[in-house]
Amino acid sequence: MTKQPTSRLEIAALDGIGRIEAGDDLTAILMAALHGMEIAPRAGDILVLAQKIVSKAEGRTVKLSDVEPSERARHLAAETEKDPRVVELILRESREVVRLRPGLIVVEDRRGLVLANAGIDASNVGAPDAEESVLLLPEEPDASAARLAASLTAACGHAVAVIINDSIGRAWRNGTVGTAIGASGLVAHADLCGQPDMFGRTLQATTVGIADELAAAASLVMGQAAEGRPAALIRGFSAPAGEGKAEDLLRPREMDLFR
Repeated sequence: MTKQPTSRLEIAALDGIGRIEAGDDLTAILMAALHGMEIAPRAGDILVLAQKIVSKAEGRTVKLSDVEPSERARHLAAETEKDPRVVELILRESREVVRLRPGLIVVEDRRGLVLANAGIDASNVGAPDAEESVLLLPEEPDASAARLAASLTAACGHAVAVIINDSIGRAWRNGTVGTAIGASGLVAHADLCGQPDMFGRTLQATTVGIADELAAAASLVMGQAAEGRPAALIRGFSAPAGEGKAEDLLRPREMDLFR
């Protein structure tokens, strides 16, 4: 029998996390935030974390003064009207440049993500008067999520899943949405092909990006600007049995109609 989907979710943004620095213990910080809000983690809870706090804790901040642009970076910087030092970092983090226009370089990054500027961002990285710095994505977001899920599960005594969330644009829609770039402890991508619809018709091509849907839902309470709420707890989701990772959501190049 097909498991019935969740009919009600609780999503709570976590307050009191504060500014994250390289080497910080995210598990201890998250557990303290949960305790401060009088939330006791339960089995099946999902913690959604903004990519920025994971990257910061992992020391992925780069000072632009330390970056020497290559000739190719300088050429692309002139074409796109971007800082050549940032372009150099984009190239270092990428497998392929997919599209260009002024102000934007779309790439396939080293993790297989197709996104703008290799996910490199300067927003919410530091104070405006600080030395110019940017933040890179985690080296291996799925591995980061797995480590956090394991340490959170050990800390609270219940199986807790983790999603690392980033705001990513889509080729066919305006606006960014929360997207899972790392996941552990839940099925990230569910194939419903072969299951019946409400009239008994067999589904032929229906797959669901579960981790992306959860990431997008959490984004609504986490915010995108100065809210200072880089984590959220989701409770009540009836996850399918099994476990996956965010990598499961990446479309193979041969199936990508936009390339």
